[in-house]
Amino acid sequence: MKRVLSFLTSRMFILGMLVLLQLIVLLSLVSWLSGIAFEVNLFFVMLSIIMVISIVYKKINPSYAIAWVIVILILPVFGGILYLLFGNKKVPKALQRRSVLFETDQSPALRQEEEILNQILSENREVSKQVNYIWKNSFYPIYSNTATEYYSVGEKQFPALIRELKKAEKFIFIEYFIIREGVMWNSILEVLIEKANIGVDVRVMYDGAGCVSTLSKNYDNYLRSKGIHCQVFNPIRPQLVAQMNNRNHRKITIIDGVVGFMGGTNLADEYINVEEHFGYWKDSAIMLQGEAVWSLTTMFLQFWNFTANTKKDLSEYALTKKQIKTFKSDGFIQPFSDSPTDDEAVGETTHMNMINLARDYVYITTPYLIPSYEMIRALTISAKNGIDIRIIVPHIPDKWYVHMITKSNYEELLKSNVRIYEYTPGFIHSKNFVSDDSVAIIGSTNIDYRSYYLNYECGVFLYKNKAVMDMKNDFLETLQYCQEVTLDDVKKTRLWKRIVQALLGLFSPLL
Repeated sequence: MKRVLSFLTSRMFILGMLVLLQLIVLLSLVSWLSGIAFEVNLFFVMLSIIMVISIVYKKINPSYAIAWVIVILILPVFGGILYLLFGNKKVPKALQRRSVLFETDQSPALRQEEEILNQILSENREVSKQVNYIWKNSFYPIYSNTATEYYSVGEKQFPALIRELKKAEKFIFIEYFIIREGVMWNSILEVLIEKANIGVDVRVMYDGAGCVSTLSKNYDNYLRSKGIHCQVFNPIRPQLVAQMNNRNHRKITIIDGVVGFMGGTNLADEYINVEEHFGYWKDSAIMLQGEAVWSLTTMFLQFWNFTANTKKDLSEYALTKKQIKTFKSDGFIQPFSDSPTDDEAVGETTHMNMINLARDYVYITTPYLIPSYEMIRALTISAKNGIDIRIIVPHIPDKWYVHMITKSNYEELLKSNVRIYEYTPGFIHSKNFVSDDSVAIIGSTNIDYRSYYLNYECGVFLYKNKAVMDMKNDFLETLQYCQEVTLDDVKKTRLWKRIVQALLGLFSPLL
């Protein structure tokens, strides 16, 4: 009863009800007007037809287009209005303008050493293609003067994060999709307050939707009262607007421009298994120490400049040549960011490149397996070509409907010799790709439409460093706690479930 009462009085529930109430009033008004006048009804039907033509004309993802066309055809009077409210995935113009201005400003700060590109090209042409794609389309270079440390679970990352935060002397930048009060965040906050009190520049940025149910409405003001600069990205408001769809899903910590953390872990107790929500929570993260952290610094400042409406000079945060020379080189590291402000799906393409360029194997861990038609083709063709494709997904879901969509993709993949495993102890939240004992990607990007096309995401491409083999070994060890899914398992699924899975899969781009 306490849980129910707590949910009914939560900010997320109240905001949801206010939006739903607005939607009901709007659709009721449309229905009433359409019923009293044929011309009004014709207007809304014509609006829906125009929206269908607009969708077909636009160069957007076919799965997303088909899903909306079906919705509009099923609801010819309301469909056009619903698409205008929720279907237009354009990023707000203000955010687009600010992003373009920042990318122009930051381009001189991010420089690529041609010597590194030439070295990689001479060693491995397939890897060179991936590196060049990221550099030319995400505009983040690849570095060599950087060491890495991979963490296979959140409770291994947490003490390292606290340790490095305590060393901060100049600045701490924190940017996360979810922050929840508890053991993890309260321990971090204690260090942040201590550092802010002695003059360290401490900044925290979190996503308005990700924290709508985990932090109070004025939590940013609370942090400011403690001497911590804070910004909320795209705050949730009770309004029927499409721009609420664009979320900052990145997870980044930067300390003095020398140490950086990124990966799948947010700052909440389930990520370190202090709390249990869906069984054992397995996540992954990586620590970078060295020159590549500069890319993370510019990523953070891009969002900070937008949300705070400022234009900060990047040069004061740059590393000196003397500092760079002191860093140990652990292979090649290329952090990158993906943004819905452009038409380039960097996250999806880097994943596709991992699959298409593999010579021997690709091992994937993902909480959601909702690939596009193109990615399914890439996975199945690679598997048919003899590439060992293995994917680990959760056995215990955090969202039942997303898990059903994941299961709807099993049969086609299994028929093509893609091997699928479910992590039985609980929920696996890692977003890892590792291939051929030489390359890997770890970051915040899920295999779904939202991550690839609507969210701000980040990742790091790794080549020839110890983190790659650590990720491979972690995958192989995790298989011991998984059950492999077979075609017989899929065929035993009840007919009604398969129908529901297929329907949910059809509308997955809208979820």
